[in-house]
Amino acid sequence: MQKAQSIPSSPRVKTLDLIISAMLVALVFVATIFLNIKLPITANGGLVHLGTAMLFISSMLFGPKKGAIAGAVGMGLFDLISGWTLWAPFTLLTRGLQGYIVGKIAWSGGRKGSSPVFNLIAAVVSVPFMLGGYYLCEGILFSNWIIPAASIPGNITQNVVGLIVAIPVCIALKKTPLFK
Repeated sequence: MQKAQSIPSSPRVKTLDLIISAMLVALVFVATIFLNIKLPITANGGLVHLGTAMLFISSMLFGPKKGAIAGAVGMGLFDLISGWTLWAPFTLLTRGLQGYIVGKIAWSGGRKGSSPVFNLIAAVVSVPFMLGGYYLCEGILFSNWIIPAASIPGNITQNVVGLIVAIPVCIALKKTPLFK
């Protein structure tokens, strides 16, 4: 049996991938830290921020791998420096999975994020995974499975706002020469 050979990526391609990934992480981080509103629902009611919109945009425009990295690292860094440190490991997993799901669906069938309908479906499908991830996290942290229910409305709001921002932005960016 013959061993399959992979085509090596040039250093230039690897460098460009690294730069794009780092920029997407930075965009998610900045959109999370500077564009957020603490919800007055409960103590754990959460935050509504535009980091979710940037996670969606990153995943839809650049695919599952970069979307997962951008969401996980960008929002994980936010947690680490803004007083939500305990949440960082859960954010890495939950937002990484959410970014991967969005990118995987948006890029399925060779679409590469060019179908607004599949982008919408991708984001909607990812929401229960984000909600479930944070629900489990809170259940573990609070040793209670009732308290986490209070954060669900805020998390849904955050995803809806992200979706409302991300879909038009992706439609507009897909019309530019960079994404054609």
